[in-house]
Amino acid sequence: MTGTRRTVAALFLLPALVLLGALVVYPIGYSVVRSFYDQSGDGFAGMDNYTALFTDEGIRTALKNNVIWVVFAPTVATALGLIFAVLTERVRWGTAFKLVVFMPMAISMLAAGIIFRLVYDQDPDKGVANAVWVGVHDTFSQSSAFPKAHPGRESPLESADGGAFITKSPVRAGETVSLPLVGVAPDLMPDGAKAAVAPKPEPDKITGTTWQDFTRGKGVGTLNRVDAAELGYAGMKVEAVKDGRVVATATAADDGTFTLPASADGARLQLPASNFKEPYNGLDWLGPSLVTPSIIGSYIWMWAGFAMVLIAAGLASVPRELLEAARVDGASEWQVFRRVTVPLLAPVLAVVMVTLMINVLKVFDLVFIIAPGSSQDDANVLALELYRKGFSEDQPGIASAISVFLLLLVIPVMWFNVRRLRREVRR
Repeated sequence: MTGTRRTVAALFLLPALVLLGALVVYPIGYSVVRSFYDQSGDGFAGMDNYTALFTDEGIRTALKNNVIWVVFAPTVATALGLIFAVLTERVRWGTAFKLVVFMPMAISMLAAGIIFRLVYDQDPDKGVANAVWVGVHDTFSQSSAFPKAHPGRESPLESADGGAFITKSPVRAGETVSLPLVGVAPDLMPDGAKAAVAPKPEPDKITGTTWQDFTRGKGVGTLNRVDAAELGYAGMKVEAVKDGRVVATATAADDGTFTLPASADGARLQLPASNFKEPYNGLDWLGPSLVTPSIIGSYIWMWAGFAMVLIAAGLASVPRELLEAARVDGASEWQVFRRVTVPLLAPVLAVVMVTLMINVLKVFDLVFIIAPGSSQDDANVLALELYRKGFSEDQPGIASAISVFLLLLVIPVMWFNVRRLRREVRR
C-alpha cells in the first residue's frame, strides 16, 4: 500500500518535475557548461570568461551599479512601506491611500519605464520632474527674459567681460541715454512689457530707455530710435560703472525707461550679464551622473506599495496590548515605534528586504527602457550587460558567465530566506 501511494505521488509530481527540469535545471546546467567555452562554442576557454567579469570595464560598471541598487533600492522602498503602513493606520482614508500607493504594482515594468522616460525628459514643458524643479528654482531665482538679446547695428553699446554690454562713452547728468537691443522674439517678451517710451531729460539725473529696437515689416522703424510698435525691456537692470566699480543701479520700468542719480555722472552704463542669463532648464536626470538614482526612484515608486501592503499585514497582527502598555509606561510615540513596533515587525521587514534584494539583482526592464543610449553605459547593470553580451555583442560565453555569477549572488540571499522560514516554522 505504501509503495502504491509513493507511485501515485510520484506520478502527480512528475509533470511539475519535468517542467522544473526543462525550464530551470537544464538552462542552469547548460549556462554553467557554456560559460567555460569561447564565443564560437567550440574552444574551451577555462576561466577566461569569469576573469572578464572583473576586467571588462562595462561589466565592472554594471557590478558597481548592482551594488548601489542592492544597498539603496530595497532599503528605501522598505522604509517608505513601513512609514506608509504605520501612518495609514491612524487615518480614516488609509485604505484609499494604500490603494493609490499600491496601484503602480499593476503596471508592467515596460509601461513604467515609458512613463518615467517622459517624467525625466530634459524639457520642462514635457518632463514632470524638471517642470517641478524649474518651478521651485524660478521661485527663488528668476531666470532672465532676455537670454538672446544683444546690440544691433551702430549701437551705442559694446561687449564687456562676462557677457555684459556697456556704453562706448561716459554719460552726463541731464542727458538722455538710448540702450537699444535686438534678438528677443516678440512672443518671448515679458508679459508686463509695454510700448517703449523715449527718455525725457531731467536736471541732475540720467534718464534713458532700453528697448527692443525692431519693428516687423521691411523698412519699418528707425534704427536706434524708439518707434511706436517697439516694446520696452521691462525689468532690465542698468548699472553705472566708474573706475571699475558700480556707483549706481536702476531697473527699467515696463516701458523700458530708467533713471539714475547724479552720482552716475561721468560713468559708463552697463547692462550686466545677469540680464542675459539663459533660462534654467532643470537637471539632466538621465545624464551620466543622475541616471542610476533616477531609475532607482522609478523602481521605488513601483515597489513601495508592495512593501507597504506586506508590512501593513504584519502590523495588523501586532498585539495592541504591548503598544498600549508602552504608552502607559510613558513612552513617546517615537519610542513606541522604534522600540516596540519595529522589533515586532522585524520578520516581516526581513521578508520584504530579501524579496526586493532578489528582485533588484535581476532588474533589467527599467534600465533598458529609461536610460537613453548616451548614458546606458553609465546606468548598466548585470542583467542588462548579460543581454548586451549575449545578443548585441555576440559573446555567449561571457553572457553565460554573467548569468552564473548572478545565480551565485542570489543563492546566499535565498539561503538566508529559507533558514529564516524554517526558524519561523519551528516556532
